[in-house]
Amino acid sequence: MTTTLDSYLRDPQEITRRSFEIVRAETDLSALPGDIGEIALRVVHACGMPEIVSDLAFGGDVAAAGGAALRAGAAVLADCEMAADGVTRARLPADNRVLCTLNDPRTPELAQRLGTTRSAAAVDLWGDDLKDAVVAIGNAPTALYRLIEILQAGAARPAAILAFPVGFVGAAESKDALIAADLGVAYLTLRGRRGGSAMAAAAVNALARAGL
Repeated sequence: MTTTLDSYLRDPQEITRRSFEIVRAETDLSALPGDIGEIALRVVHACGMPEIVSDLAFGGDVAAAGGAALRAGAAVLADCEMAADGVTRARLPADNRVLCTLNDPRTPELAQRLGTTRSAAAVDLWGDDLKDAVVAIGNAPTALYRLIEILQAGAARPAAILAFPVGFVGAAESKDALIAADLGVAYLTLRGRRGGSAMAAAAVNALARAGL
């Protein structure tokens, strides 16, 4: 069906209803537990690619762990402003803080001292906020690598890691490293190069919904 400037849908509620109707019809969730499937639907809706579902990987009960953490007031820690801005604050269940330290004034000097990217150095600034937090990585593979490193070194454990770094250098490898690390932290990730802030934020928003 061809949509013209005279006929495109304008009703926001109907757009949302039809969008999820199409997503549900075109997305095969049969291999996923129900609560993971609900998160997957939101991620697919954010990127427009039902085919990503077969590349989703998860460990632990990420839906229950992440949802409970948010209801208990946990912070959301994001690797970039785009992921942070995609989190719908009004739907967070406990007026949760959403924190991104990428543009913290301490980050450039720390990155230079550590010989790494600003994205990786920003993870070091999460400090005590990391305990029981929901981590959303939607951009930088180096942020995910650094998170794995500090957790292996004994940093406080977050409740859940939503890992969707994107790109051609390190993205697929960093997600493989998360899967292999056996950190004892519930996680959801997307194997391969695909990812992005919209997916990471959509996963947080899914966790924030009632019932997860």
